[in-house]
Amino acid sequence: MLALRLARGSHPLVLLRRLLVAAASAGVGFLLLCALGYASAHPAHSTGAVLRLLWCFVPLAATVQFAVAVARTDPSTRPRSGLSAVGLGPVRLAVLAAVSTAVSCTLGSMVALLFYLHLRGDLSGLPFDGAAAGLLYAETPLPPAAALVLLALVPVTAATASAFALRAEPVATAAPDDSEVLTEPEAPGPAAPPTGLPWGVALTAAGLAVEAYMSRGDVRSLLPLPGRLEATPTGVLVGWTLTAAGLAMAGPGLAYLCGRLLQAARPGAVRLLAGRVLMDESRRIGRPLGVVCAVLAAAVAAYALYGTKAHPLGPLTVLGAVLVLGCTTATLLTSALEARQARAQTARALLRLGAPVSALRAATALRAAALLIVFAPLTWLIAELAALPLTA
Repeated sequence: MLALRLARGSHPLVLLRRLLVAAASAGVGFLLLCALGYASAHPAHSTGAVLRLLWCFVPLAATVQFAVAVARTDPSTRPRSGLSAVGLGPVRLAVLAAVSTAVSCTLGSMVALLFYLHLRGDLSGLPFDGAAAGLLYAETPLPPAAALVLLALVPVTAATASAFALRAEPVATAAPDDSEVLTEPEAPGPAAPPTGLPWGVALTAAGLAVEAYMSRGDVRSLLPLPGRLEATPTGVLVGWTLTAAGLAMAGPGLAYLCGRLLQAARPGAVRLLAGRVLMDESRRIGRPLGVVCAVLAAAVAAYALYGTKAHPLGPLTVLGAVLVLGCTTATLLTSALEARQARAQTARALLRLGAPVSALRAATALRAAALLIVFAPLTWLIAELAALPLTA
């Protein structure tokens, strides 16, 4: 009940982020129901049914990551003075964030179920009733228990991940007003460098090596889309999974190095501020940036493999790709918003000390440019290396 009351009184942008989580949950729920419908209509094709279900875990993971990022930026999860006295300590706030995430994802799962039944023709009296009956195998009944279990995957996983994320690491806090800001700003960037860069590089290299080794053979059977999953080489998928995990692990270290590069060669005040802030935020934005890098590299590699040749993507494949790309991008933007909230106190203190607003904006532009200069060529390089053995 408390979560519902907080949601009703939230800022419109907070409600918009929760609605986006619900929409992503609805998309994943629809894909899971489609995989269940295929399995029910083709009991003899168990391998294809299992692989279709496994493909759904890619957008599910992207949706859970986005839900956790939204929960971390929710104002209702920030610790405030006096909340512990009324029983809302860190543990209760983590539970509250988990409940709010579960409510949003459950709403999306319910919409997915209604939309799926409507397109199958099980619900009548609405526009487009039964419009996709053939695609969704409307002639085969849907197992109710299995459908409920699949629809519960996103709410349960997202709520659990949000609770653990908020319990393990405190969210960004900001001073309630300018009167509580110190006259001397706390210098950003004394933070220890992330330690995952060597492991991330090793995982990325191992993933590319596995993909290159396992891609030898019939080119027509390489990286098929969900319509022909039976021909997918397992090693290629495992190799790309290792590559994506390596990029996500190396992201914080690369962002930290970007901050160090900004401060090289006798930096001025703007470059020094931009570099130290980027070093301080490397853990917060580095991992989502690495995931976006992996997703974009996969998209570039797929385009290099198939090009402009006619290849039937199918509506479900397009939906899954849109979910993955949209959720990873939204996670990066939400993490950037969380980083902005974390440095709000320092920014207000600098402004009170006389720093011009243009200097803060220039520092923000420098951080964005440094990340783009490092991660854009890296994305292109990984995509070319991934596509090279498949197109040779």
